Amino acid sequence: MHFLESVRIALRSLWANKLRSALTLLGVVIGVAAVIAVVTFVSGINDYVAKKIFNLGADVFIVSKMSPVETNPEHYLEAEKRKNFALDDYQAVLEACRHCDAVGARVYAIGKVKRNEQSISDTIVQGITPSIATILDTDLTSGRMINDTDLNNHTQVAVVGTDIVEHLMAGSDPLGQEIHVDGWTYQVIGVGKKKGKTLGQSADNYIMIPVTVYLKQYGEHTDSLRIWGKATATGNPLEQAIDEARVVLRARRHDAPGKPDSFEVETNASLLSIWGDLSNTFFMATIGIAAVSLVVGGIVIMNIMLVSVTERTREIGIRKALGARREDVLMQFLVESLMLALIGGLLGVLSGVMVALGVTALIGMPSSIKLWAVAAGLLVAASVGVFFGVYPARKAARLDPIVALRFEM
Repeated sequence: MHFLESVRIALRSLWANKLRSALTLLGVVIGVAAVIAVVTFVSGINDYVAKKIFNLGADVFIVSKMSPVETNPEHYLEAEKRKNFALDDYQAVLEACRHCDAVGARVYAIGKVKRNEQSISDTIVQGITPSIATILDTDLTSGRMINDTDLNNHTQVAVVGTDIVEHLMAGSDPLGQEIHVDGWTYQVIGVGKKKGKTLGQSADNYIMIPVTVYLKQYGEHTDSLRIWGKATATGNPLEQAIDEARVVLRARRHDAPGKPDSFEVETNASLLSIWGDLSNTFFMATIGIAAVSLVVGGIVIMNIMLVSVTERTREIGIRKALGARREDVLMQFLVESLMLALIGGLLGVLSGVMVALGVTALIGMPSSIKLWAVAAGLLVAASVGVFFGVYPARKAARLDPIVALRFEM
């Protein structure tokens, strides 16, 4: 029997039992849809994280009390007990790092901003040194950035994000306006360029103030500073800059020779590596759950194909009596199982993509459709159909034509 003829017969058989075929497809559809949706989300988030979150640049390093993406509970509890970084530590790194073009300090908290009777909550209040703007390539749409004079004189000035302007100062020039941040008054001197959303959350609900003012308002021992460094552009500067910062900080924190650092030094590559490990763990766990659904779907396909063999025993007998070989009968039922799984795989791919795009449209979660994932989904579905269709097909091929012709339901 020709392969295309087997496909035609298989499709006709599936169409004759539409409801049964549709219910049989569910397991494969759900499994493949889950795989495609997970791959789409993981790929999209990985791309987004690499471009928007951990895009520090190859010449930037961060020194902090503890890693912002620490996943080991024991390490987290140990790091919590470490001494906080203060402005003196920042000044020490600034003086010691000869291979740094810029050294900055940054600390933040969540606060509430008010102006007159209006207010906005969950605002990221950042205490910064002027060099942070250079390191992070912060752009302004109007006004100026915080400078050394503001820092040294403890001037209560602020650079705000566009959410602050839109919610509290719509229709007026924000520069020179006064706002209240957790009870303290600041004068707006600059407005940051709009950034949009990060994983569904606005990245423009922030305020930047001099770090000296921040520490005065919130307390010097409340939060630990994070020290940022930007290496020079000559030689192999990043490692040299990190070594210079590490040496002076180990000395200040009295880290014994041979003992690990009592702080963390991270770069763009290390943060992406940690994130990659986290996303891969999530990916593998979800794929495992989806695999269970595919196995269940495969078992359902095998069960339905066994029922189909029983229902069509006389048909098989007639075909064999008319000259059909074992290979022809085997191919017929194997192709039918394959088509059942492929249709389920195709519907699963479409469902997974639609779910991913729908979630992206609703909450802004990044997604990225990968052609290899679509191909892999269809291949897995076809493999499930073939694997679980072999036994029913072999059973049909081995039927004795005389016994089959005598069979009655």
